[in-house]
Amino acid sequence: ENVFLKYIKNNDINYEFRLNEQRSVALINGVEIGECNFIVTNNMWNIIHTFVEENYQGKGIARKLVECIIDNAKKYKFNLIADCSYANKILQDKKK
Repeated sequence: ENVFLKYIKNNDINYEFRLNEQRSVALINGVEIGECNFIVTNNMWNIIHTFVEENYQGKGIARKLVECIIDNAKKYKFNLIADCSYANKILQDKKK
């Protein structure tokens, strides 16, 4: 099953959640500019990596990629942790 949860930002960046690929991606005109990956163990999703192309960094794209996984973990009723330091910071901020 490939599940897409799309967000539009400034009408040029599409964010997709791809369950079967265990990642969220950011695309401009169909070209990937960033991704956030997770692995599944037991009833847990572990975010392991977040990456955005250098030319697009500092625009909130990485945060949106992580939030896409957070939203879908809730939707599919999975607990969430993050070995990725960036994603872990976002998770900790959301707990406050």
